Amino acid sequence: MADSDLTEDDLSGAWEQALAESGAKPASAASGEAAEEERRNAQLAADASADRSLQQDEIDQLLGFSLDDNAIAGQTGIRALVDSTLVSYERLPMLEIIFDRLVRLLTTSLRNFFSDNVEVSIASLRSVRFGDYLTSIPLPAVLAVFKAQQWDNFGLVTLNSDLMYAVIDVLLGGRRGRGNVRAEGRPYTTIEINLVRRMVDVVLADTEQAFAPISRVDLTIDRMETNPRFASISRPANAAILVNLRVEMDGRGGNVEILLPYATIEPIRDLLLQSFMGEKFGRDPIWEEHLATEIWQTKMNVDAVLYDARLPLRQMLALRVGDTLLFDNKPDAMVKLRCGEMLLSEGRVGRIGDYVAVQVLTPLRRSRTTMSVFESKPGTRKDI
Repeated sequence: MADSDLTEDDLSGAWEQALAESGAKPASAASGEAAEEERRNAQLAADASADRSLQQDEIDQLLGFSLDDNAIAGQTGIRALVDSTLVSYERLPMLEIIFDRLVRLLTTSLRNFFSDNVEVSIASLRSVRFGDYLTSIPLPAVLAVFKAQQWDNFGLVTLNSDLMYAVIDVLLGGRRGRGNVRAEGRPYTTIEINLVRRMVDVVLADTEQAFAPISRVDLTIDRMETNPRFASISRPANAAILVNLRVEMDGRGGNVEILLPYATIEPIRDLLLQSFMGEKFGRDPIWEEHLATEIWQTKMNVDAVLYDARLPLRQMLALRVGDTLLFDNKPDAMVKLRCGEMLLSEGRVGRIGDYVAVQVLTPLRRSRTTMSVFESKPGTRKDI
C-alpha cells in the first residue's frame, strides 16, 4: 500500500501500536499519572506545613526553662527534674514568720543606725544550690561569713555594690537624694569594709532577735571576703535558704542577701515545721500538769482475784448448773489485785465489820516506762 493511500486514522493506530510495543504509554495515560503525582506532592506539602518547627518560647516551655531564673516555683519539664533535689522553703513555714519579723526589726535598727529614713522589704525567699549561688553573685560585692554558735555551722551575708556605696555615702555625710555614687575600677578599701562591717553587725543582731522565739543563737562575723571563691562554707551541691532584702534610703540603696545552708538550720528543723508561733512539738509542761491533775481525780475499779486457771474449752462447755469447781488454793493463799489486765499488788482476804477486806502485803508494782525515759539523751535510753 502506498503512503499516499494511508488515512489519518490508520496513522494514529500505527503510532499507538508502535508505542505499546516499545513500552511507552499514550498521552492520556501520561496526563493521568502527572495529575496523580501532582496530587501526592500537594498532600506532602500540606503535611509539611502541618509539621512546622517549634518556636524558641515553645521549646523553653517544653523543657521547663525560663528567662527568670528566680522563678523556682512552678517549674515543669526537664528543669523540674533537674531541680527536684532542692528542698523548698515552703516546707518550713516558720521561716516566713521569722524573716517577716526580721524586716520589721531591721527597718527600726537601720533607721537608728543611719539616722535617716530606711525602708526594708523582702524581695525574694527561695531555695538554691550553694555552688549556683556563688557563681551568680555580681561583682564587686562584699561577703560576710558568720558563725551560728549554738548550731555549730556557718552562713553568709552578701551586700551588692549599690548598697555598699550607699552605706558609705550615708555614713560619711553624703548629700541626700542624688542616687547611688559608684567608683568603678578599684577594690574596696579597709575603711569602706569596716563601715560595711558595722552594718552587717546590725543585720546579724536583728537576725538573732528574729530567731529568738524559736531558738537562741549567737551570730558572730568570722571573716569578710570580696571574692566568692574564698567564702565557701558548704559543698556546691548542697541546698540552702536564700532571702533577698531590699534596702532603700531616699533613692539610694541595694540588696542584702542572707544565705543559710540547710545543714545550718538542721538543729531547729522541727521548730521550723511549725505553722504558727508557739506550736508545741514533743513534751508540753502545761498539758502534763493538767493531765496529772485529772489522773489523780480519776476513779478506777480494782478486782480481787481469788483464783484463776486455764481450762479446756471442752470442759467449760460441759459445765452444768450444780457442778463444783475445785480451787487449788489454801485458806491463807494470797489474792491478786488487778486493774483490768494490770497486776497491781497481792494481799490476803479478811473482814472488817460487815465488809470483806483485802490486806495489801506486797508493794505496788510500778510501770517500767517513766518520764526519765523521755528525759534521757538520744542513744542513752534505758528501761527502768
